[in-house]
Amino acid sequence: MNDAGENREGLAAHDWAGQAGMRWLAQLDRFESMIEPIGRALLAQAAYNAGETVVDVGCGGGWTTRQIATAVGNTGFALGLDISPDLVGMARERAQRAGLANIRFEQGDAATTMLEEAPFDRLFSRFGSMFFAEPYPAFANLRRMLRDGGRLDIAVWASIADNPWQLSVMGIIKEHMDLPTPQSRAPGPFALGEQDYVIDLLQSAGFCEVRFDAWTGEQRVGGPGSDPESAARFVLEGMQIGDLVRQNGAEVRKAIHQHLVELFERHCDENGVHVGAKAWLVSARA
Repeated sequence: MNDAGENREGLAAHDWAGQAGMRWLAQLDRFESMIEPIGRALLAQAAYNAGETVVDVGCGGGWTTRQIATAVGNTGFALGLDISPDLVGMARERAQRAGLANIRFEQGDAATTMLEEAPFDRLFSRFGSMFFAEPYPAFANLRRMLRDGGRLDIAVWASIADNPWQLSVMGIIKEHMDLPTPQSRAPGPFALGEQDYVIDLLQSAGFCEVRFDAWTGEQRVGGPGSDPESAARFVLEGMQIGDLVRQNGAEVRKAIHQHLVELFERHCDENGVHVGAKAWLVSARA
């Protein structure tokens, strides 16, 4: 899960190895709670069985990996892979606290890394596959992680036009400052929003039986229970777009913050700020 802080290179995998990963770690529980409903939907779609081996690509703080490890049981195995050493460290710590023995985490770039446990029965990724600088060879590497007949289940954001939680935020920011023109399919949260493009990526990599299921719901900006003020702070402090806002000075940031608060006041209930969102739950067979 990530934000749309568009620049001309987008948000690429190598960014997660540094500042983006540290930013996610600093707001880990808020980010996790925001996208947990989509993670649960993808886990339900995957429907793991006892004894399966699973690689979780872009595992972040390891919440999904821990759910997978529980589902596959002691006869199965879950490996979380992430490019951020900071997030991998936290994932290991949380798995140890949970007492899970059938789980391991490794730091590495899924575009090129080949894990010693490969090939796996299954591959899972909740918002971890949209940041490859060269997606075609990267997805070919994901295919090599799977045994023949193995299954891939990934969640990716639909287009930004289908995600008011992000589109409305960007609209407010654009009222106060110029933003670089977003490049179609550039690495970033919305890089895989086009179904035809995803199908071509997967089929070129050696996948078949590609299926899309839509997840639609409310994105709880800043996590469940956030009020408009804390949700606005989360956008400007936790999301990548905040870096560009800060470059425009304190007065611009203050004005954007106030308008975000006003936006979120119109989208708030007893459970916090909520704005519409859409993701694709994609499955395919190796």
